[in-house]
Amino acid sequence: MKNKPFEMCMLYDFYGELLTEKQKELFDLYYNDDLSLAEISEHMGITRQGVRDGIMRAEHALRSTEKKLGLVAKYGQTQANLEKLADIVWEMRGINNVRYHDSKITALCDEAFHIAKQLSE
Repeated sequence: MKNKPFEMCMLYDFYGELLTEKQKELFDLYYNDDLSLAEISEHMGITRQGVRDGIMRAEHALRSTEKKLGLVAKYGQTQANLEKLADIVWEMRGINNVRYHDSKITALCDEAFHIAKQLSE
């Protein structure tokens, strides 16, 4: 992933419960509340280096877990495949409307399209 905050938030959504309470708090303040290391340091009563180290440990734990389990990557691939499936079904519906005019095929395509869209949300 190119966008580090997005990547970290996705990893946190999947694996955040595996972090310690302190790591979760540091992560939340840094990524979700967008506080600086100095602001977090003041809030938590620890050094900026301590804040940085805690965030780095949390990031490492999240990335390490993703490397082992791959759930975020699988989720991303599933989302991409659902979008592709929805596009294919929509194209099949269009072909049916032009060539065959079969109302049953149109209804099935509509149902499949809506299922794919619901699953991708």
